[in-house]
Amino acid sequence: MNRNDLRRIDLNLLIVFETMMHERSVTRTAEKLFLGQPAISAALGRLRGIFNDPLFVRNGRLMEPTARAQELFELLVPALDSISNAISATSDFEPANSDAVFRIGLSDEVEFSLLPALLKRVRIEAPGVSLVVRRVNYLTLPGLLASGEITVGVSYSEDLPANAKRKTLRRSQPLLLRADTAPGALTLDDYCRRPHAIVSFAGDLHGFIDDELAKIERKRRMVLAVPQFNGLASLLGGTDMLATVPDYAAKALVAMGGLRSEPLPFAAQSYELSMAWSGAHDNDPAERWLRSRLQMFIGDPDSL
Repeated sequence: MNRNDLRRIDLNLLIVFETMMHERSVTRTAEKLFLGQPAISAALGRLRGIFNDPLFVRNGRLMEPTARAQELFELLVPALDSISNAISATSDFEPANSDAVFRIGLSDEVEFSLLPALLKRVRIEAPGVSLVVRRVNYLTLPGLLASGEITVGVSYSEDLPANAKRKTLRRSQPLLLRADTAPGALTLDDYCRRPHAIVSFAGDLHGFIDDELAKIERKRRMVLAVPQFNGLASLLGGTDMLATVPDYAAKALVAMGGLRSEPLPFAAQSYELSMAWSGAHDNDPAERWLRSRLQMFIGDPDSL
């Protein structure tokens, strides 16, 4: 195909193709693109004619891509990212006059402890914009970035989509939270003997701190797992339970009253909190402004 043949290709068809590769469903693709299912089916018909391949075949409730579709996807995603960057690089972003909608992912403790300061700044600089916040963790962040449901996320992250970018925002130390009024810091024996609460998205009774304790052949006694940080202060209040949380979350919880924090009675590695974003939006002026504010109000240069 030469450049003149590109005239018969509608860029919207490629967006439908990319979304179908992520969603594997005509219904979900239509919902994501705010189109009707007949429009998606018609677009798929045109794509099949252009590429002379079925592209997707039904397998139960899903539409599975063919080998040719997989090959096209690997070639087209970088090309679409380049087109997006080229277009966005020519536009300006004026926060004070914008009515943009930003879709961001935040881990629970970031939303609880660090979002309020960010939101106040955004309301001052860009009162017309809207923030849609999705709850993420290291398991869900890659999928939400890949599907385009969020353009940037802040969490502890591991594997990311191939075109995603990442920047470390802060390294935080875990701190011990307690509600009792007994004087003095806890010893390691006290720490292991007392009951513990953990915030766990998946409902696990095992966390990063348990791995650290195992290195010194110790373990703690878990009695409670809750899905979010917001209610932790009231749950610990009036009990002898302990909780171990990142230092920035500890600061926010202590500020609510009834809790105090102190260093752990053993050495533990720091947490590394990262910002990850879609490569397709790397040069978008609006997204760059948003990422700068995330770094300003969620990051901590002194910890890096």
